[in-house]
Amino acid sequence: MLISSTQNQKIKDLLSLLDKSKVRREKSLFTAEGIREIRQAAAAGYNIRTLFYVPELLSKHGNVTEEFSRLCNDTYEITQQIYAKIAYRESTEGIIAVIKEKSCTLSEITLPENPLVLVLENIEKPGNMGAVLRTADAANADAVFFCDCKTDIYNPNVIRSSLGSVFTRQIAVCSSKEACSWLMQKGINIFTAQLQDSELYYESDMTGPTAIIMGSEDKGLTELWRKNSSGKIRIPMLGKMDSLNVSVSAAILCFEAVRQRLTK
Repeated sequence: MLISSTQNQKIKDLLSLLDKSKVRREKSLFTAEGIREIRQAAAAGYNIRTLFYVPELLSKHGNVTEEFSRLCNDTYEITQQIYAKIAYRESTEGIIAVIKEKSCTLSEITLPENPLVLVLENIEKPGNMGAVLRTADAANADAVFFCDCKTDIYNPNVIRSSLGSVFTRQIAVCSSKEACSWLMQKGINIFTAQLQDSELYYESDMTGPTAIIMGSEDKGLTELWRKNSSGKIRIPMLGKMDSLNVSVSAAILCFEAVRQRLTK
């Protein structure tokens, strides 16, 4: 079936999912665009509900139309004009999916014997959330916890900036109190990134079960994490500024843990 009007109800529903977190929560649906992202979602066991694609754009990337049609029975051809209105970026190969959310609770997290976990508290910007997920994937972190964050993890900008890493990592969305209690019960060392009363990050032993906790750039971490930390770590600031972007800091700290484990 070809859809050629933005007044089509399917397109209106899609735009609502793109623009409104409330609609995503109510329907437990979200959108993802791009061949790689949709493939990753399918590989992770997400339920692909609906597909919209532009045949002339998708065909430039090989015979993938049949591949995606096997993922979903509810598929629609759309015009390039409609795609330009609904796509976040024009380079995503001409395909967008509506996908069923997965529950992201602590009870569903399974960790290996010596885990590495990233925890973000009170993060607002979806671009930062997505960038941290890319770091987590690159470092093969076992899980990422988003505590009391202002943006839902299925925000289109999170998925876009993560390049689909939102589908490759275990994720929990919870309160800081819940996450802190869970980590302590599991015997995981809690390393809080903070400037005060801390030691240089590369002087801390992160070869054991490790959770790296990071707060927002403007507020830092809440007192809950500071009180219950196993170690307080900092990145040396040699210039005039006293903080880095949270996604950059997460990458530095996470890969220090990786370095220590590889050279142990």
